[in-house]
Amino acid sequence: MKYISTRGQVEPKGFIDTVLMGLADDGGLMIPEQIPVISPEELREWSSLSYVELFLQIFARYVNDEIPAADLRELAERSYSNFRHPEVTPVKKISDSLYIMELFHGPTFAFKDVALQFMGELYSYMSRKNGDIIHILGATSGDTGAAAIQGVRGKEGIKICILHPHGKVSKVQELQMTTVDDSNVLNLSVKGNFDDCQKMIKDLFADLTFKKQHHLRAINSINFVRILAQTVYYFYAYFRAQDESSERKINISVPSGNFGNIFSGFLARQMGLPINKLIIATNENNILERFVRTGEYQPGEFRSTHSPSMDIQVASNFERYLYYFLKEDAAKVSDYMHTLQTEGKIVLSQEDLEHVQRDFAAYGASNQDCLQSIIKYKNEYDYLLDPHTACGIAAYEQCSGPEEVCITLATAHPAKFDESIILCEIEQEFPAPIQALFSMPQHQTIIDHDLNEVIRQLETFYTR
Repeated sequence: MKYISTRGQVEPKGFIDTVLMGLADDGGLMIPEQIPVISPEELREWSSLSYVELFLQIFARYVNDEIPAADLRELAERSYSNFRHPEVTPVKKISDSLYIMELFHGPTFAFKDVALQFMGELYSYMSRKNGDIIHILGATSGDTGAAAIQGVRGKEGIKICILHPHGKVSKVQELQMTTVDDSNVLNLSVKGNFDDCQKMIKDLFADLTFKKQHHLRAINSINFVRILAQTVYYFYAYFRAQDESSERKINISVPSGNFGNIFSGFLARQMGLPINKLIIATNENNILERFVRTGEYQPGEFRSTHSPSMDIQVASNFERYLYYFLKEDAAKVSDYMHTLQTEGKIVLSQEDLEHVQRDFAAYGASNQDCLQSIIKYKNEYDYLLDPHTACGIAAYEQCSGPEEVCITLATAHPAKFDESIILCEIEQEFPAPIQALFSMPQHQTIIDHDLNEVIRQLETFYTR
């Protein structure tokens, strides 16, 4: 297994070099040269595996034995040992047509823990094995930052800096990041939105001299290992629902902002998992819904919503899908990305649009849709949704057929977004670890949206 860039200007790399590179040196995203296909017989064998055993089977197809099997098992077991549920990502049946996979049983109560607990262990392993300094740099719309910090805090040989949009994440998300007072953690609160933060991160990784000088490593979903770790729970979810739904077609509805989570589902399907529909659920920042419905990919006006982790207009992982959509033609991907940069949009032909619509369904939930779903499912099923999962539920109701079963991914615990729950006139009890955050001091540096100021902060951080 070798890894290449979506833009075709990087020599094929092994697994570890791909992880360490993060953003490809040509500005593209790293992807496997060939996607391994799992046979129906293997899928049947996998269907009864535990979460960790399934993880090991999938990763074995991608790591080229660069990590010895015993070491990989130890990393996986350590990564998932501190989840609050023995199944790691349990699936709950809500009705005859709806299941919810709970991805929030990790340390920071969000789906990002599933990949980032492993990434923290993996980076620590690489640092110990190779004697490398690792400086992790990332941007977050709320959940990635907390999960990444939790994954590497206090680990020797690693420093982490996370940029988040000032005042545009939930209070609990902010507290989970900024109450960490470890010397290897820097929180930069940027006066801007997530897209501003993400662009500065990409600019820093694109500066190959700066990247090499400061040993920069990516924790965002631009790093392929994030995508791969998330792919595991698509298999796990499908197998759990398949046990109960007999021969009915199985859809998966995915709250989506940066396209990483839904791309993990696309990868699972390319590997042979027979998902019927992959449903993209967005909020009022609905660039992905508009793309699936109209064939036009064009960032619109940024809107603050009740589901802030999806308040994203420029979806990084869209380029990975574009590569496969364009039949793995890296030159065409480069042309499309250049068009997006110079003209501000990509427009597909009718034939190409029909192709996209075979790959995905999509629905953009309004703020009202979001709150109504929270109220409805609390009243009818006594199940409390967080606002992102509520968007996924709204998309399931719009896009899943009457004879189909749908698994909606619950991407966060509702306690992380109590601002939205309060609007629904619902009182919830906070888990003790979240309640404790409100009495802890915060540690963050508020800065202007200024790349030079980010560079100054980083250089000071790396030398202290």
